[in-house]
Amino acid sequence: MTSAQSSPRTGIVIALDGPSGSGKSSTSRGVATRLGLRYLDTGAMFRAMTWAMLEAGIDVHDAAAVAAYATTPQLVSGTDPQAPTIHVDGVDVGEAIRGEAVTGAVSPVSTVPEVRTRLLELQREIIGDGDIVVEGRDIGSVVAPDAEVKLYLTADAAARAARRALEEGGSDVAATEASLLARDAIDSTRKAAPLTMPDGATHIDTTAYTLDQVIDQVIALVQAVQGSE
Repeated sequence: MTSAQSSPRTGIVIALDGPSGSGKSSTSRGVATRLGLRYLDTGAMFRAMTWAMLEAGIDVHDAAAVAAYATTPQLVSGTDPQAPTIHVDGVDVGEAIRGEAVTGAVSPVSTVPEVRTRLLELQREIIGDGDIVVEGRDIGSVVAPDAEVKLYLTADAAARAARRALEEGGSDVAATEASLLARDAIDSTRKAAPLTMPDGATHIDTTAYTLDQVIDQVIALVQAVQGSE
């Protein structure tokens, strides 16, 4: 596993963590766009790895098989916040990774330590010298613990389910809420990099705010940190 940062960065890193449906993606992309920064969706990387496992016929519930295949797929993540991309072995999987098959299989894949180690290395390579907004579930705690700005976004379960159902084209809200809560339980209790609020992170409950209001709060925090340097 590589070190968090072997030499001083020249640009800022903004880490946004939180459970599914908390507004991480929209907030991260909005902040990156307004500040002219790059953007990385680490969740898409786990989904892409899961897609690769399914395509290869790997049993995602066989941790040993998943671990053995984890170094095989070649993942490339685009960092344009207005048009993020994800490719596996040269194939654009941006749409495929949002399908039901991947959604139902990503949790067991993401708990395998070898998968997390492989993607951690890729994530840190992309972060590089900074000037990037990174979203996920362990960014401020594991991927970039030295990030200049750390945030932890949450929202009540009903609001999260409604948002995710809307994103998925009108899925059943009750079923979506149950799925989100199940994913929360897996993410929070896994041995490798569990979902948790990072030390030094600012907590924002997005339930009562519009997207623009959340983005404004994050940018204010960034400006406060930059102003104190």
